[in-house]
Amino acid sequence: MCRKHGISSATFFKWKGKYGGLEVSEARRLKLLTDENAKLKKLLADAMLDNAMLKELNSKKW
Repeated sequence: MCRKHGISSATFFKWKGKYGGLEVSEARRLKLLTDENAKLKKLLADAMLDNAMLKELNSKKW
């Protein structure tokens, strides 16, 4: 089956361990939550960077 779909057996067993007991709807929900979590982490990192820049600007003596 792995050769038919062009994936390695290691990848197959990794996916099987991660998604083996999930129904299709649960796997889709997990993917949506993972994507949303990645977006939120990016937004948080951007906000923290903005905050650090503002603190740096505020600490300089004019």
